[in-house]
Amino acid sequence: MLKLKNSNKILIIRLSSLGDVLLTTPVIREIKTKYPKIKIDFLVRNNFSDVYKYNPILNKLYEYKNDNAEELISILKKNNYDLIIDLQNSRKSRRLVRKLKCPRVRFKKHNFKKFLFVRLKINLLKSIDSIPERYAESLPGILLDNYGLDIFIPHSIKSVLSDNEKYIGICPGSKHFSKRYPKEYFIELAKMLISENYKIVLFGGKDDKIICYDISRELPNAINLSNNNNLLQTAEDMKKCEIVLCNDSGLMHTAVATKTPVAVFYGSTIREFGFFPYNCEHIIFENNLLTCRPCSHIGLNKCPKKHFKCMTELTPNNIFNELIEFIQFNKK
Repeated sequence: MLKLKNSNKILIIRLSSLGDVLLTTPVIREIKTKYPKIKIDFLVRNNFSDVYKYNPILNKLYEYKNDNAEELISILKKNNYDLIIDLQNSRKSRRLVRKLKCPRVRFKKHNFKKFLFVRLKINLLKSIDSIPERYAESLPGILLDNYGLDIFIPHSIKSVLSDNEKYIGICPGSKHFSKRYPKEYFIELAKMLISENYKIVLFGGKDDKIICYDISRELPNAINLSNNNNLLQTAEDMKKCEIVLCNDSGLMHTAVATKTPVAVFYGSTIREFGFFPYNCEHIIFENNLLTCRPCSHIGLNKCPKKHFKCMTELTPNNIFNELIEFIQFNKK
């Protein structure tokens, strides 16, 4: 296999999803730091291209769409890459580079270990390694720094929030029900935070607009900044918050990339899968007394046990004081 140090031009692939793409940024940064002469191209699904749109490390950003696969393959073939690093390692990513005649490295997934943990509760994921660390394991000699995730925001994007307020962000959405902290709990917790003179800001993409609207109706002074997946605007506004409360979701990793402290609610998923806040100040709330966790490594549309205790037992009363202590500690 051709080594990185002998490469002049490489292609890195991570098509989706938002959190996974953000988690590639430490790897790309370290490759460029160690081998500054390498030209790095990146292939990502167009929905998530904002993560890399303004990243100065890249030579070229390619956006995959459902209808441009053949055209994209034709373009990539002409680039004569020395190495392909496939951090997606899926049928789709393999098909996209199948006709490119060059060495390739693929991300080693832990699908079987995840299966054993979810189905049989056999935990072979003893060390809690982050996804960026697992990405880096695919590339001998690449040791990550401690800087965390990257997201580059152009100066033309300005926050709509002021500089002299105590904002707390809430990202109530997630694709799957079993990864969502209950809406009613977010409302109750937000009211407790408002009593401490914090202003609540709601963040979300297109799929989160309904839940953000429902919460904002119960919190008359809340600022609802859910939008049509304008990731860079969301990230810029998150930077004004003292902390962002979120589920195990792509917007959690977005907040992390802005270096904003986060509080994360884990339901059906667990930290051992690697998708925890990477190299940032954070606090995690999860119910470690349940033997049914994890019930999925990506999330489910309903609780298999029909009680949803992984989330419902994380009541606002139980976490409020710990959350306030964490916020105050990180203000020092």
